[in-house]
Amino acid sequence: MLFDLPGPATLYDALINRDAGYDGRAYVGVSSTGVFCRLTCPARKPKRENCTFYNSVGECIEAGFRACKRCHPLAPAANAEPAIKTLLTALAERKGHRWSEPDIVRMGLDPSTVRRVFNRHFGMTFLEMARLERLRDGHVTLASGGKVIEAQIEAGFGSPNAFRSAFARLMGLPPGSFSAEGLIKADYIDTPLGAMIALCDRTHLHLLEFADRKALPAELRRLHQSFQGRVGIGRHGPMDLLEAELDTYFSGRNGRFTVPMAFHGSDFTKSVWRALVQIPAGETRSYSRIASDINRPSAVRAVARANGANQIALLVPCHRVIGADGSLTGYGGGLWRKQKLIEIERQYVRKSGVTSHDSIR
Repeated sequence: MLFDLPGPATLYDALINRDAGYDGRAYVGVSSTGVFCRLTCPARKPKRENCTFYNSVGECIEAGFRACKRCHPLAPAANAEPAIKTLLTALAERKGHRWSEPDIVRMGLDPSTVRRVFNRHFGMTFLEMARLERLRDGHVTLASGGKVIEAQIEAGFGSPNAFRSAFARLMGLPPGSFSAEGLIKADYIDTPLGAMIALCDRTHLHLLEFADRKALPAELRRLHQSFQGRVGIGRHGPMDLLEAELDTYFSGRNGRFTVPMAFHGSDFTKSVWRALVQIPAGETRSYSRIASDINRPSAVRAVARANGANQIALLVPCHRVIGADGSLTGYGGGLWRKQKLIEIERQYVRKSGVTSHDSIR
């Protein structure tokens, strides 16, 4: 992952100098163009603030970037596996096609072999790659003020029902359910551990989840009900601050967040989340310790449920809660992410930056 590589400053210097020593080890996603590149890419170099660095092609794709047509970052994997080259070529030529396993069979390929080689090289299956590419196109169109039909066409869905269904699986509701002038708006934020979806109103953050979390669609539906349908696609003010603070967090510069947050839950659940916010980056707590901290020592199981119901990942650091025996226990974003987050935060152990907020409501 990113934290096993040099810091962003070093990687940006390598990008500027087209350092071949990082070829295959690091990639750059450029937010201004929406593409990802090798560090040796001959294209015009982007500004530092538009760059996010990743250590695998799969992470770039999950974050919503497309492969650069100048440096062809997918080429090494394609050259190593004939099936990859065949399918990537077909994916580029058949824009908007709704890929399925029968398509793979008709191309003379074995679906199980295709799943295995794509997972090995990219950390996702070919069908997942194709679906992410299409849905991202639709989301970008909606975020820029486009109509649903425009988003459907941009995403390459010939059927309105198919687009609405796929969009709803990701966002919890069909695209038409999102208001053009939402009191609260949803948008992507790219991180080294994968794309996240955040929802903010004009003053507070209401939700921050990894885009692949299974509970995300249900959480979005609940917020949609809470705001009486006035949920939109796009950005409100706190989103830019959140994105900047996530960048400093993942780059090792600061473990503190100041984005104001709004909690949606019972009084007990909110008390648990407030206790989580007080755990300093680089430290962990047990469920029983949290129960004691909120003066409910017998409510360990209820604390665990509240911890699992957290809707603001990272800022409400439920990943810092572990079992009494030191085991990682469950995490909605995946145990591998929980382990990586704890590893990232080890660098903050001797720093004083307690994760706290100026405003929680």
